[in-house]
Amino acid sequence: MTVPLIKVVAGCAGSGKTAWIHQQIQDTTVEDKDIIYFTPGTGNVSIDKNRIAADFPQIQVFSDNQEVDLLKEIPKAKAVYIELGFYLHLSSLSPILNNLPYHPVAVLPPHLKDSEYHAWADEIIPGIPVETNSSKHLWRVVTDTQVIDEDSLEEFWYELTHGAYGKVTRAKAIFDVNDGRSIYCDFVAGVPQIGYLELNLPRYLEGRPQRFSGIEVAGENLDETALEQTLSDCFLSDLLIKQYQQQVKQMLLEGMNV
Repeated sequence: MTVPLIKVVAGCAGSGKTAWIHQQIQDTTVEDKDIIYFTPGTGNVSIDKNRIAADFPQIQVFSDNQEVDLLKEIPKAKAVYIELGFYLHLSSLSPILNNLPYHPVAVLPPHLKDSEYHAWADEIIPGIPVETNSSKHLWRVVTDTQVIDEDSLEEFWYELTHGAYGKVTRAKAIFDVNDGRSIYCDFVAGVPQIGYLELNLPRYLEGRPQRFSGIEVAGENLDETALEQTLSDCFLSDLLIKQYQQQVKQMLLEGMNV
């Protein structure tokens, strides 16, 4: 049995692990269907998995509770990327991979020296210069079927990233917005923010979205109650969702007739 080169990628919160894997997949010369991406430990809030799946729809993506299927597919693949969240121990993959050989890669802020990642990795990739000791609190919420209007999202995201709910060092989310698009939001403390990214998914314009959405926030002293309440207040009712969808469909129809 030929085992493909398995790259296990680890690093600090926000250091650029997913971005590095994304670039590797984008630059690869093998067929998309021969690539595997696996992110353990994310439960049902697998934001990175859903972003990778949207950008590269032909690759195989796996998350928790799919380890048996993953091991069946690995021998058929030509490239395997496994992303370890900062909250997982570096040895946590050993029982999952069942002693398959892998290449450990650490994506780390340039100022970090002589860490456990350095001792573990065979390859060090310079990443984003993030803080390395301020991600002690992790808050995750699934928001499937919910829709948020963009103005409310702008306000919520600004408050979130400017300390209204505690010290946030890393935040990422996928939300369905009122015009039917699926939006990826990304924040790393100390790094200039870019605009929201529209995922490569069709607009959802028929009722409540039947696809993944959710948010993950890492930091210190996070006020989970306030976060949940504010986010809940941003979600649209069935009536407003229907009204927005009708407006967007009408706009798109008029655009086709021009």
